[in-house]
Amino acid sequence: VRCKKYLTEKLDSLAAARHTDAEMKHHCVWAALASSSSLVAHGFSSPYHPASVDGAGTCLSLCQHQQAPEDDGGSVDDLVKGRRNFLSSLVALSYSTFVLSPPVAIADGEGSTSLTPTVIATPTGDLKKLFREGQALEAQGNILAAQRIYTKATKIAPRFIYAWANLANTLVAQGDLSNADEAYTTAISLCEQNLSEVEPSFGTKRCDDLYLLLLNRGSVRLNNGKPSEGLADLSKSNDLRGRPDSVILENLARAQEINSYYGLADRNYSTAISMTANEVAPFWLRSSMVKFQQGDLTGAFDLARRVENRFPEAPEVRACYACLLLAKGDEDAARRKYLEIPDRPRLKYSDREYVDRVITWPPAMKEKLAQLTKAVGDTN
Repeated sequence: VRCKKYLTEKLDSLAAARHTDAEMKHHCVWAALASSSSLVAHGFSSPYHPASVDGAGTCLSLCQHQQAPEDDGGSVDDLVKGRRNFLSSLVALSYSTFVLSPPVAIADGEGSTSLTPTVIATPTGDLKKLFREGQALEAQGNILAAQRIYTKATKIAPRFIYAWANLANTLVAQGDLSNADEAYTTAISLCEQNLSEVEPSFGTKRCDDLYLLLLNRGSVRLNNGKPSEGLADLSKSNDLRGRPDSVILENLARAQEINSYYGLADRNYSTAISMTANEVAPFWLRSSMVKFQQGDLTGAFDLARRVENRFPEAPEVRACYACLLLAKGDEDAARRKYLEIPDRPRLKYSDREYVDRVITWPPAMKEKLAQLTKAVGDTN
């Protein structure tokens, strides 16, 4: 009976994982970025997943339980699931292009050879052992040791996609976004080359994570002062996905917002919210601000109120809600709400550079914020 119960639970968990692996990978990178980037001060002005509110630890631990692709002769479906279980798709290069079609090495569990160097989508032999060692270190939270292992893997097998991808993940976790961007770019280029060289067929190992790699490089670029490049990556990721994906849409909407495409941002935020309507997330606050920028005060206030109920202590939530109260004509309530923010974090909202470059509020919100800081005496 115990055996039957165990097997049933295991099968159920595997079936659930099949549908959630992609989200888990996204959550990992977002949480890591949220812990390292100045652009995600409170988790609300981030293009990433709400998990960033609770810090990086939980999400990283989820990601680190993902496994490398297997090469033991399993079904194509198993191989796909294995590759998607990587942290890998979150790393390396943030996505590029290729051609050619040389003979493809066939994994035999002990390594194999081909006449010309090919892109490696699945590790074998010593490379597989090394890669798993890196994953084990990462799962233990030893990011620096994992980074050394992944760096070694890129030197031993410079055409192994997921060595670069996982290296980028470790760089993101340390806040080194520029080098993470480069590593994602390498991974993307190799992935694109693999897709151009290897025809889909039964038992063929291909890189099927390009849209995830683009998503993560785009998110890195968005947090590293490259808003237009980030928007390009996220738009391509959305196109490759081929169907609505709430994670991609909320990141894409943030990129569109930063690039001042408020109409498109409003539409994509609204779609992402409709797909996750039962769970209030920090990005809803960004959607509220965009609606206000578009002149929809009622829609903006309704969303902000729900976020305020869910995250009542967050300074940015209080600041935004106070600004919307001011826009509704209730200055006394707006001042009271704004003064609920402790002095030190509140004074940041009087710093123009912080508002413009760190939390990047839309113009209409910044105008109300300027009025509010003056009304409470924080600015002249």
